[in-house]
Amino acid sequence: MSLEERVEALPTDAGVYLFRSRTGKVLYVGKAQNLKSRVRQYVSGGDGRLRIPALMDRAADVEVVVTPTIKEALLLENELIKRHKPAFNVRLRDDKQYLTLRLDEREDWPRLTTARRFGRDGARYFGPYTSSVALKESLSNLRRVFPLRSCTNSVFRDYQRRKRPCIEYEMKRCLGPCCGLVDAAGYQELVEGTTMFLRGRSTELVGDLHARMQAAAAHEDFEEAARLRDRIQAVERTVERQQIVSENRTARDVFGLARKGSEVEVQVLHVREGRVVGTDSFGFSDVRLDDGEVMGSFVGQYYADDERMPPREVLTSQDFEDATVLEDWLGERAGTRVDVRTPQRGGLRQLVAMATNNADGTLSRRLEARESVEAALAEIQDRCHLQQLPRRVECYDVSNLNGALPVASRVCFEDGRPSKKDYRRYRIHEATGGDDYDCLREVIRRRLARVDSEPLPDLLMVDGGRGQLGVVLAALKDTALDVDTLGLSKERDEDSPSVRVKRGGGLKAERIFLPNRANPVMLHPGSRGLLLLQRVRDESHRFAIEFQRELRSKTGMTSILQELPGIGPVKRRALLKTLGSLRAVRAADEEALAAVPGISRKDAQTIRGFFAALETAPASVDPAAALDPAEALDPVSPPDLPLPE
Repeated sequence: MSLEERVEALPTDAGVYLFRSRTGKVLYVGKAQNLKSRVRQYVSGGDGRLRIPALMDRAADVEVVVTPTIKEALLLENELIKRHKPAFNVRLRDDKQYLTLRLDEREDWPRLTTARRFGRDGARYFGPYTSSVALKESLSNLRRVFPLRSCTNSVFRDYQRRKRPCIEYEMKRCLGPCCGLVDAAGYQELVEGTTMFLRGRSTELVGDLHARMQAAAAHEDFEEAARLRDRIQAVERTVERQQIVSENRTARDVFGLARKGSEVEVQVLHVREGRVVGTDSFGFSDVRLDDGEVMGSFVGQYYADDERMPPREVLTSQDFEDATVLEDWLGERAGTRVDVRTPQRGGLRQLVAMATNNADGTLSRRLEARESVEAALAEIQDRCHLQQLPRRVECYDVSNLNGALPVASRVCFEDGRPSKKDYRRYRIHEATGGDDYDCLREVIRRRLARVDSEPLPDLLMVDGGRGQLGVVLAALKDTALDVDTLGLSKERDEDSPSVRVKRGGGLKAERIFLPNRANPVMLHPGSRGLLLLQRVRDESHRFAIEFQRELRSKTGMTSILQELPGIGPVKRRALLKTLGSLRAVRAADEEALAAVPGISRKDAQTIRGFFAALETAPASVDPAAALDPAEALDPVSPPDLPLPE
């Protein structure tokens, strides 16, 4: 049955339609009040939008899902776009979890904490905040106005036992509930004020504070009145920092769209009580929809997120079909009427223009950043004589602690940005712990064994010089694989081999080692290409060190002895039997260790050197992480596992 014949058999009900390619891949998802009429416009050429011919050239079949109402079709359309990710639709790629503020009023002395998602646990959540900077600024302002405690419950109980407040009390950032310096009623006033402030009800809050101040003055409680006066002034100063964009107090979200070719940016301004209290920005590439359809699809997906509650008004820079359907659905979600409109004049039109201008600026900066990355990649390709532009780069680094706990890392960058889903952490199983070349050889061989499931990148680089590069080239030769490779290391300085600064002053230069080239390539220290390579190398080094420290924090003393090269079960038993305990083994000097039967002078040096390095090594990045005591005896981290973004 041809596509035209398939259309004639479609129902005239409301629902969702999916255009599929010859291979069955979903190309486009749309909704319609009358499925047959809408799809016929596509097939017959009655729809004059520019993208339709390109869609019809690839479409081989159409599938429909009938729904009771067009409103339910809207919800289903959003779900199908998320599931199939059609090439001709705009998909809101908003997978990141924004920061939120959490306040649990069921606690005896509630406090604000940060969270990554809205929970259904009875607590109040405020946000989301699109950046940690915005969150910290809000917290800083709040703690000046409403000084709730910030300490954890365990710290709070500790100061209760001491019966003296911490330095936060001296700085007037806490009222000292741990020591009874504020009663429950007074603290509850702070909690209520915090809630009103974070809900954007600053006018109501100031009015409430004014009434209480006047009541306190009437009762001649002038100290309380002065305290409330200062709080009113602090609230007003904080609110004044936000830009006034409208005298109207209606809560509204304003959507502005900017386009340059197939690149689109959508900016969202959150306006509460006439002030901009937050923004969101979303960029899309290779967009094949017209602006109106982009806006309609985007707004629907934006509010499909359970964490986003629609305000009283939604203003958009473009008209789009089915706006009334979206109004009804948003009204159901909000529990009140929600207006969706595109203002044509007046102050609301200026609000939309502000959002559009912001979107245009963000889009320009995004395209400039992309051009900068393109220039950096082109420089690397040219100066390093690579076969192709290194859009995808993998970098490897090895880390160990005096020969023990050897690990390695792989980081991946795509178009100059980290691709964290492709990061990998490796435990070294076969290679000698203190031999970086042997460890790197094992990791590269494991990587090359998986080229069928994980294709090779455009560029494979290592943190190291000619020796590390030689290991990679030998592994590639053994497997008959071909990929551009390089090693990046700092120039040698015999007086300061392990630091970035030379003994005589100045930073050490970076050397790029290439296959079949005797002398390293030296790029200008400020060149875009070198800065990008340094960023990739530094990220691989950070990731390896972080993993090695994590293992160290999770590994018990017994398993640390197991990790030491050359110290087997017989020697471990001899150490414990002679010295009496693990603590004594760690505290023993080289002479005492060498006196243990079966422990050679070399073994004693290895053990002493390891514990000396352990004592001077930086603390773990997550000291709170700890394994169960039974697991600590045999720590195993599965190799080659992807990490969550």
